[in-house]
Amino acid sequence: MRSLLLTTLLLLLAGTASAKQFQEHNALMDHGGGHLMDLGGGMVMGQNVDRIPDGCDGIAATKEITVHAGHKYAKKFPGRIYAFDVQEYQFEPCTKLTVHFINDDSVRHQWMMHGLPKYLYPKGMFHLEVTGPGKISGTLILPPGEKTYLVHCDLAQHMEKGMKGQLKTGNGSGDLPSIPGVTPFVVQDDYSRIGPPAGIKTAEASSVTPVAKAEQQPLISGVLVIGLAVGLLLTPFLMRKFKGMSAGEIVAYLLDLTKQAIGYLVRMLSWLYTQLSSLIGKQGSS
Repeated sequence: MRSLLLTTLLLLLAGTASAKQFQEHNALMDHGGGHLMDLGGGMVMGQNVDRIPDGCDGIAATKEITVHAGHKYAKKFPGRIYAFDVQEYQFEPCTKLTVHFINDDSVRHQWMMHGLPKYLYPKGMFHLEVTGPGKISGTLILPPGEKTYLVHCDLAQHMEKGMKGQLKTGNGSGDLPSIPGVTPFVVQDDYSRIGPPAGIKTAEASSVTPVAKAEQQPLISGVLVIGLAVGLLLTPFLMRKFKGMSAGEIVAYLLDLTKQAIGYLVRMLSWLYTQLSSLIGKQGSS
């Protein structure tokens, strides 16, 4: 009995915790110009609830849509990571449209509409944003004419990973490319290839055989052999030299030795440069 009560209590607590995770962003602060936001990660930009666009005689229709955004909606599009639940919308021009945007993920998502007239929408866009699971709503009045507008999430790589759609007024002005499930992708995914991508040569396809490569790049080079020989010859001398020295004294000695070697090399190169310059000058004068 006690175990059953404990389990029930844990389930109730888990349900309460999960319920708190979803946030209704309905107490937004108005910052003017159609820009509203709160401290919980909700934002609306470009809201317009009453100004009629030029060319519209009035509100042609009043519509509401609910848009979901999340990872689970991309499962039907191979190779995509994020998506909206609907990829295409169509409304009569001059429609007053309220969008209820629901984020079903624990990351930030946006529903952003581009190409709107800037005299009415200063940034040329209408923008809804929610951080984490939650819901936010905003309203705009669609312009007149038949046009296709891009809607997408503007966060880095979210559109490229599938969070993209199109909204048409009237019959639209054509289809946009790479709308998941609507139009072909500009760069098509290909999951049929087995092996390295095209243009990457394997050892078998290369004109140089593995044996030839081994001959071109020997495991033991001449420089390595010379270095080992010099090291073996100098080891007895260095062991006698370092006998009785502390670690700090050994490091100081090696640094001084390196400095002397560099100085000698610089003087040698300077002498060679002088000799070559003199030789070239004599040849030029003759």
